[in-house]
Amino acid sequence: MADVDDETGSLRIRNSTDAVVNPSYLALAPGGRVLYAVSETDDGAVAAVDVRQDPPALVGAAVPVLGAAPTHLALAGGQLVTANYGSGSVTALPVLADGRPGEPVAVVRHEGSGPHPERQRGPHAHAVVADPSGRWLLAVDLGIDAVRVYALPGPRPHREVRLRPGSGPRHLAFHPRGDRAYVINELAPTITACRWDAASGVLEPLGETRVVPEGTGVETYPAEVVVSGDGRFVWAANRGHDSVATLALDASGDRVELVTTTPCGGHWPRDLTLGPSGRRLYVSNERSGDVTWFDIDPSSGVPRHGGSVPAPAASCVVFG
Repeated sequence: MADVDDETGSLRIRNSTDAVVNPSYLALAPGGRVLYAVSETDDGAVAAVDVRQDPPALVGAAVPVLGAAPTHLALAGGQLVTANYGSGSVTALPVLADGRPGEPVAVVRHEGSGPHPERQRGPHAHAVVADPSGRWLLAVDLGIDAVRVYALPGPRPHREVRLRPGSGPRHLAFHPRGDRAYVINELAPTITACRWDAASGVLEPLGETRVVPEGTGVETYPAEVVVSGDGRFVWAANRGHDSVATLALDASGDRVELVTTTPCGGHWPRDLTLGPSGRRLYVSNERSGDVTWFDIDPSSGVPRHGGSVPAPAASCVVFG
C-alpha cells in the first residue's frame, strides 16, 4: 500500500502484506475497502484483502477458482470473474455481503489453439474486461488468437471473434466513448483497433499497429494497453524493449499511429495504469522490482519520467 502525492504523483510506501501467494493482478471493490487479488498458482485462487487495516488483512480464506494460473480478474455483472491462463478458462464467483468471494458458480473452458509452437498449443485466457455498458464481458485469449464475448450476468457465451493467427492477444481497453476497443498483442507486437457495438455485443477488428518501431532488433512482448480519458492517446507497456509506447488516435478512434517509445525506467514493464488525475502513468516493472511514474505531456501524450519506488516483483497498480 502507498500514499499518493497529488501534486507530484509520487508514491510513499505505507505497508504491505504477503497473505496472498503470487498476487499477479488486482481489482478494487466499489467503496475502496476490499481489494481482490488472483493467486497465480497451478491450483489458482482469488482472495479478498481489507486494505483499510494496517497492515492489510485477508477477508476470509482464499477461494479456489477451479482453474490454473489465473492472471487477471474483474468485477462484472455483480460477480468476480477471473481469467485462468494455465487452464484456458474463465471463472465467475459471487461476491458475499462482507466482500469475500464465494465458491465458483460457473467455469467456462475455451477450446482451440494457434500457430505458435510453444505459446499456443491450447487456450490461455489472459484478461477479462467488462464493457462500459455493463452488459458484456470480453475475455482475451492468447492461446487461440481470439476475444470471446459473454453476456452478463453468467457469464453466458455469446460469440467468439478471431484475430490474426499468431498475434497472441493479451489485454484489452475501451475508448472512453465505449464504441471502440484496443487489444494488445503479446506475440506480434501490435495493437488491434476494434469497433464495438454494445447493442449487439459485436466486436469487429479494424487493423493492427506496431507498438515498437520496425527494425528494433529486440524481442518485445507487450503487456498492457491504456487509453487516455479524452480518447486522444493510447499507451502500451513493452516488455523486453522496456518501454512505454505512445500512440495517437484520430477522432473516430479507428486509426492508431505510433508516435514514439519512452524508456520505462526499469525492466520488464508488466502493467501500466493511469493515475486518478489522468495526467500521470504508473508502470509496474516486474523484473527490476519497482513502480515508476511519468507526467504526460497534454499536447503530445508523451510521458516524462517523474520518479520511482521499490516494489518487489511489481505486477499491478490500482488506485482507490
